Amino acid sequence: MKLDNFKFKKVYGQNFLKDDNIVRKIVDVADIDDQSLVIEVGPGSGMLTKQLCPRAKQVLSYEIDSSLEDILIKNLKNYENLEIIFDDFMKRDLKSDISKYSYNKLYVVANLPYYITTPIINKIIDSDLDLNKMVLMVQKEVGDRFAANTNSSEYGSITVYLNYYFNVKKEFLVDRANFIPMPNVDSIIISLTKKDKRQICDNEEIFFTLVRDSFKFKRKNIRNNLKSYDLNLVEKVLKKFDLDLTSRAEQIPLEVFIELSNEISKNK
Repeated sequence: MKLDNFKFKKVYGQNFLKDDNIVRKIVDVADIDDQSLVIEVGPGSGMLTKQLCPRAKQVLSYEIDSSLEDILIKNLKNYENLEIIFDDFMKRDLKSDISKYSYNKLYVVANLPYYITTPIINKIIDSDLDLNKMVLMVQKEVGDRFAANTNSSEYGSITVYLNYYFNVKKEFLVDRANFIPMPNVDSIIISLTKKDKRQICDNEEIFFTLVRDSFKFKRKNIRNNLKSYDLNLVEKVLKKFDLDLTSRAEQIPLEVFIELSNEISKNK
């Protein structure tokens, strides 16, 4: 893709992929069809966008850096099913932006800037879109946390949060040498697929607060992290799953957090 002597901006975390084979693998993982709307955040030079457009019904890209406008228009001029919004994705009303489109499935496929990965994902979830799947390139260490299993040091509140909504899977690694300019870390492609029959808690505000509090101090056990809660109630639920107040949050699966949250809600 032509960059026309583009000056990369650290403030936007700009590291552009330069390997077409990796881009194709990303699109293959997404498995989009010609009745799909795809949201892309940060198209950069348009390398991924160019692979998305032939497969999707419509692609909606958000680019915060207006200096890329001429480059993107030049590189993607052949695609009539593409709209690029040159604005800060974090300030957009996503539901309003996609309301004019007709589609059967909704996807997010993006190479996310490392510095704002989690806020972008949170915004997408908070926008309450009927989303089928996200395929995202993120920093490897971040991807490890997103897809972590219980009883691992990577397992944290963000793991529980994402797994509440999605089946999270690590797809493949991307070496730092595949970017220009080369970042200081390796990347990973993760997929987040909507759970068709997910377990929904009675009160999500209580659930998310409980999860955050449980992981507040990672080296402390549940007794210490949840000392402001009814510990007798907490212990009663934990014992059903062969856990107790000396357990740490990293030992507690999603379904236990949900049941614990529901019991707390009932006793409010």
